[in-house]
Amino acid sequence: MLNPSTTPSAQLFLPLSDELVDAVNLIEQANNWQDKYRQIMLLGKLIPPLAAEFKHQDAQVKGCESQAWLYHYRLNEQHFYIADSDARIVKGLMGLLLVACQGKTAEQIQQFDVNQYFAHLGLSGQLSPSRTNGLTALAQAIVAYTHDVGT
Repeated sequence: MLNPSTTPSAQLFLPLSDELVDAVNLIEQANNWQDKYRQIMLLGKLIPPLAAEFKHQDAQVKGCESQAWLYHYRLNEQHFYIADSDARIVKGLMGLLLVACQGKTAEQIQQFDVNQYFAHLGLSGQLSPSRTNGLTALAQAIVAYTHDVGT
């Protein structure tokens, strides 16, 4: 477990910007994989980087090929996340999951179907097996935090 002094302040866990939500809409509207990929990369750039002191092994998402970190904060019944990755495409994919889950209740997050969401965005079958596995691991970590009342 991480020492509270080495975890991000609760003030960093904010609702996502309209710019991030708009970026997901652009991915949904893109007509081909190249355009979707470009929009995912741009989405990743919109997510603020995690400070180096918070890139702890304990916060790493297991199952991602790239390094990826995820933090959780619960405020009342809403769940908030911050995430980062050393790979731009992974950071963009994280952004998609954050837009889908940020500020939602445990029940809403637990009912979230990552496969259906990515099919809706037109991304099914476009990601490599290792990216899909990493994305699934991230989605599972997001759901797991909703079960852990101590975070």
